[in-house]
Amino acid sequence: MLAGNAHRRALARVGRERVCAGGRAVNKPAELPVQTTQPGAVGQTRPHESAHLHVAGAAPYTDDIPELAGTLHAALGLSPLAHGVIESLDLERIRQQPGVVDVFSAREIPGANQCGALLQDEPILAGETGDTLRYRGQPVFAVIATTRDAARRAAALAKEVVRATPLPPLLTPQAAHAAQQYVVPPMHLARGDAATAMAAAPQRLAVAFELGGQEQFYLEGQISYAVPQEDGGMKLFCSTQHPSEMQHHVAHALHRPLHAVQVECRRMGGGFGGKESQSAAFACVAAVAAARLGRPVKLRVDRDDDFLITGRRHCFHVEAEAGFDTEGRLLGAEATLVSRAGHCADLSGPVMTRALCHFDNAYWLPNVALHGYSAKTNTQSNTAFRGFGGPQGAFAVEYLLDSVARRLGRDALDVRRANFYGVAERNVTPYGQTVDDNILHPLVAELEASSDYRARRAAVHAFNAQSPVLKKGLALTPLKFGISFNVTHLNQAGALVHVYTDGSVLVNHGGTEMGQGLNTKVAQVVAHELGLPLAAVRCSATDTQKIANTSATAASTGSDLNGKAAQDAAAQVKRRLVAFIAAKWGCAEAAVVFDEGRVRAPGQDAGFAEVVQQAYLARVQLWSDGFYATPGLHWDKAKLQGRPFFYFAYGAACSEVLLDTLTGEWKLLRADVLHDVGRSLNPAIDIGQIEGAFIQGMGWLTMEELIWHPADGSPRAGLLMTHAPSTYKVPTANDCPADFRVKLYEGENRHDSIHRSKAVGEPPLLLPFSVFFALRDAVSAVGGHRVDPPLQAPATGEALLRAITAVQRAPAD
Repeated sequence: MLAGNAHRRALARVGRERVCAGGRAVNKPAELPVQTTQPGAVGQTRPHESAHLHVAGAAPYTDDIPELAGTLHAALGLSPLAHGVIESLDLERIRQQPGVVDVFSAREIPGANQCGALLQDEPILAGETGDTLRYRGQPVFAVIATTRDAARRAAALAKEVVRATPLPPLLTPQAAHAAQQYVVPPMHLARGDAATAMAAAPQRLAVAFELGGQEQFYLEGQISYAVPQEDGGMKLFCSTQHPSEMQHHVAHALHRPLHAVQVECRRMGGGFGGKESQSAAFACVAAVAAARLGRPVKLRVDRDDDFLITGRRHCFHVEAEAGFDTEGRLLGAEATLVSRAGHCADLSGPVMTRALCHFDNAYWLPNVALHGYSAKTNTQSNTAFRGFGGPQGAFAVEYLLDSVARRLGRDALDVRRANFYGVAERNVTPYGQTVDDNILHPLVAELEASSDYRARRAAVHAFNAQSPVLKKGLALTPLKFGISFNVTHLNQAGALVHVYTDGSVLVNHGGTEMGQGLNTKVAQVVAHELGLPLAAVRCSATDTQKIANTSATAASTGSDLNGKAAQDAAAQVKRRLVAFIAAKWGCAEAAVVFDEGRVRAPGQDAGFAEVVQQAYLARVQLWSDGFYATPGLHWDKAKLQGRPFFYFAYGAACSEVLLDTLTGEWKLLRADVLHDVGRSLNPAIDIGQIEGAFIQGMGWLTMEELIWHPADGSPRAGLLMTHAPSTYKVPTANDCPADFRVKLYEGENRHDSIHRSKAVGEPPLLLPFSVFFALRDAVSAVGGHRVDPPLQAPATGEALLRAITAVQRAPAD
C-alpha cells in the first residue's frame, strides 16, 4: 500500500534517511550518487511532477473528472455461488427498482462477451440460463441507474434474482492439482539430471510450504467513465495500466474497430499489477452501457466488490527437494510449484513462467528440475502483482537454502554465498541466459560490512542465550531479478515530443503514471536531451489516440521503454535544430551545444526559445515521434529457453527482528538495504520505490492473509472472507522500522539502458525476504537451531505460534 506514495517520504526529507541511534530517531544524509548541476539533467533528485498537486489534493484522478450532463452510474450484480449452473435471471425485478434506467446481461453485449488477457476464456458477464457460475463474486449482470447508490442497491439483489444449481467447487491449488484442473498446460524447466545428482549427494532434504497471495489494495479502486462520441465512437477514461488492452477489449465488446475507441488515463492512485488486465470487465461494462443508452456511464466499484470480483497475487503451494555437499552447495534440486490461478487463465501462464525463471534467484544450479502447475480453482482469477511470479519462485529456493544451512549448522549467509553465480561455467541460468552483469559478490560484501552482520549475528546469539521468551532473528538475503517482459513482442514503446515556439516541450508516451514517478523520469530524460530545465517539459495523459499499440506499464519496464522512446523523439528534434543553427551560424554541427536552456557555439549564444522561433520561421519540423524496441531478446515458450531478460537488477537486505514466543507478536528492529538501480535517473524517487517495495513485500510475507470459506456445502462456500480493510491487514507507517537504512549501490548498467539506469519497480519486493527469514531464525532459536521451523507465509502471529509449538515439540516427537 505504501509503495505508490513512498517517494513522497523520500522527498519530504530531501534525500535523507532515518537512522535510530541510542533509541532516538535521527537523520543523516543519504548516500546518494554524485549529481550533475544541470537543472533538468537525469541523475538528480527531483520532486515527483505531481507532488505539489498530491499534497494540495488537486491531482485529478478518473473519479475527479467533472461528470457530463446526463451521466448515469453502473453497478454489477455478483454471483452468490462459487460454482453452479444458472437456472434463471429475474432481471425484470431489477428494472423495477428506484432509479434504475437499464439492466443487461451477457446476451445484450453486441460483440464478444470475452475479456481474457491472453486466452478467450473470461466472460465479461457470467452468461444466461444454462451457463456456469465460476466463482462467488463473478459479475452476472450490470445495472444502470441515475445515481451510484441506486445502482448499487439494485445490484445487491443479485442473491435473490440469480437462481442456480450448486456444483462442488475447487477452492485450493492442492485440490485442483489433485483433480488435474489447470488453466494452461503444465510447464517444466530442467537442466542436467537432478534426480541422479540428488541421489549421489552427501546430504539431502525436502521442504513443503504454503506461500500466500496478496491483494493489490490500490488506494484508488477500479473505475471507468465511458462517454459516447460522434459517429459511433467511444471515449473511455479508465484507471488502467494498459490503455491499449482496454481499447481492444472495449472495441471487441462493442463490435467496433479500434479507431472508434479512445482510452485515456492521466494518472492512477496505484496499480501494482491489479489494473493491468483486470480493468477490462469494468471498462467493457461502462462502454456497453454508454453505447446502449447514448449517455455517459461511470462504473466505480465499491472496495468490497473490488475484492470479491478481481484477482491478486497468486498463492503457491511448493514442494522442493535438494541434494547438497558439506558446504551447502546445491548439487541437485527439484521443485513443484502449484499456483492458485482462479477460474480462468488471465496472466497465470506468464506468471508461472517468470516464477520458474526466478527459482534460481542469485544461485548457480547445475542440476535442476522445475515443474509449474497453474491450478484452475473456483475463485477470482489471479493476475499480475508487483514481481509477477518472480518473488514466488525466488522465495522457494531461499526457503530451501535456509533449511540447508540449518541442517548443516552453518550461517545461512555463508551457504547462500557458496551458491552464488560466479564466472565461467557458473554463470548460466537454467533457462540458458548468461549472467553477464553479475555484481552479487561485491554488493553483498558491502552490505555485510555496512550492516555489521557478523557482529550482530554474535549479539543475537548472546541475547537469545539469556532470553527465554523474547527471541531475536537476523537474516541477510540477496536478489537477482530479470528485467523485460517475458513475452518478447511487448518490449517496445513509442513517444511524441512537441517543441512549441516559446521553447516549452510537451511529451506523450505509452506508459501510465501510477505514483511511481514515470512521468517525472521521462520528463527528465527529455529535458536532459534538449538541455532544458525540467520545468520546461510537461508530460500529458496517456492516450491511445496519440501513442498506438502500447504495452502495459508493467514488468518494471516503464522507464526503460518509454524513456528510450522519448529520448529518441527528442534527439530527432535536436538534430534538426543543430543542423539549422549550424548552417545559420556557419559552424560545425559538433560545435553546437544545448545547455541550461541556451544554445551555444564558439562566438555564439542564444536562448533555446529564440532558436526554436527562428527554426519555425524556417519551416523546421519541431515535433517528432520516437520508438524503442529492447534488443537481443528471444524466447522459446515451449522449451522455456532463451534470453528473456535484457539485464538483471541486484540487491540485498539485512533485517533484525524481535519475536515474543508467547504471543507471536514481533517487531522489525532494523533493516539495512543496498540496492542496484544502475546510474539512477532520480535517486529520491528510486529510494522511495525501494522503501515502498520493502514494506509492501514485508506485508505480503508476514501479515496479509487471504481466507476463503471452505467448500463445506454451506451457502458461504467459496466466499472470500477477507474482502475489506476490516478483515484484511496491510502494513501501515507503524510497521516501518525505526532504523531503516536504504542505500543505492554505486555503479551503472553494463547494458545500454536509458542513461545506464536500471528498473526499480519490482526487484526491491524481494528484499523483505530477509524479514521472513529473520523471523524463521528467531523461531529456530526456540529449539537451539536444531529443528527446521515449519513456518508458512504469511508469517502471521498465528503462523508463528504454530511454528514455535512445532519446534518446541519436535524433540519429544
